Order: sequence, then structure tokens, then C-alpha cells
Amino acid sequence: MSLAIFDLDNTLIADDSDFLWGQFLVDAGIVDKDHYEQANQKFYEDYKHGTLDIVEFLHFSLAPLACHEPAQLYRWREEFVETLIKPIMLDAAHELVERHRAAGDTLLVITATNRFVTEPIVKLYGIDNLLATTPEMKDGRYTGRFNGTPCFQQGKVTLLQQWLAESGESMLGSHFYSDSHNDLPLLNLVERPVAVDPDPKLRLAAEQAHWPVISLR
Repeated sequence: MSLAIFDLDNTLIADDSDFLWGQFLVDAGIVDKDHYEQANQKFYEDYKHGTLDIVEFLHFSLAPLACHEPAQLYRWREEFVETLIKPIMLDAAHELVERHRAAGDTLLVITATNRFVTEPIVKLYGIDNLLATTPEMKDGRYTGRFNGTPCFQQGKVTLLQQWLAESGESMLGSHFYSDSHNDLPLLNLVERPVAVDPDPKLRLAAEQAHWPVISLR
């Protein structure tokens, strides 16, 4: 038995849930189309190029949560998952998760996309353990801020180390599956890094390090 860690966006699902949530808000008329759509696209390009200011992005992406009652947000999120997420779930990803489950491995998703968006998606794969940036709640409402360390780049390593200390899990024999060069700090930490449909920078790094490269598409 070992620890099997999965990235979410463009790894277990065939697109980026953070970006799609922003587009869902635009298409539903929940946010201003011209401003939000342009900013959402720019942040996504910054992410792909490895230049994303994660704190600036979180202030942007979490702001709509503070403008609405949680009950309404959860209804929108349910529609979002049904219409935009379920169609991009991957059969091969399900099979990979189930192989690790059958082997008795501990399953963990660690994702840069915040917990509000990702928690119901991860549950669709039957995975109980999730590390993600946590939106702050106060007096029963989201504040538009976040708690703790953003789960991004080196922050994923920080949050994983905290989780390991709390859970008693071990990195012995650990796997990590990811598509993104932003995850190189964590890929370099595990025993068995795997590049999944990788972006060009990660593909090059994987080839140089002789890591497995697979596709779930």
C-alpha cells in the first residue's frame, strides 16, 4: 500500500475546472461579462505560462462567493457540475483511481483550484482526501478571502507535508499524477512521478528525468 496523489484539472478531468467555473458565472450572467471573462482568460494564460500570481488570482476568483448566499452558490455549483464537469470526466481516470483503490493505496487529490469548486468533483471519483485552497467563511457566508497557504506550486508541498504529519501517512512508494509544470515541486518529491497528458514544459522535464508519460484522454 502507498499514497496515490492526483492533480485534478487536465489530469482526472479533461479541462480546467477553475476556468470553467469562471465561464459558467459569465454565461449565467452572475458576473459582469466583459470584465470577468477577459480577466479569467488572462489568469488562465498566466497559469499555463507559470507566471500566475496566485494571491491576486484568488482575490479575483473568490470574490463572487462573497456576493451571494451559500445556498444559492451551492445550487449554481450543482448545475455547473452537471452541465460542465460530468461531460469531461474521463473513463481512464476512473480506471486509474480504481486500480490504486484495489491495491489498497490511500487516494488523495491535491489541486490549485479552490475547495468550493473541487470538493463535489473529487467526490464523483469516490476520493475522500482533498487538499485545495480553502475559501474563508465568516458568520455563515464566504468572505472572498482564503484560509492558510494557497495550494499552488510549492504550496502543494507545504500542505501535503502538513497533511502527512496529521494523517500519519507515508511518502514511501508514493505516486503523483499531473499534467502541469506548475506541479514540478511535488513531482520531484514523490517516489513515482507520472506526467499525464503533460503541457510542453512538463513533457520536457519528464523526458529529461525519465518519468513515465501517459494519457488518460
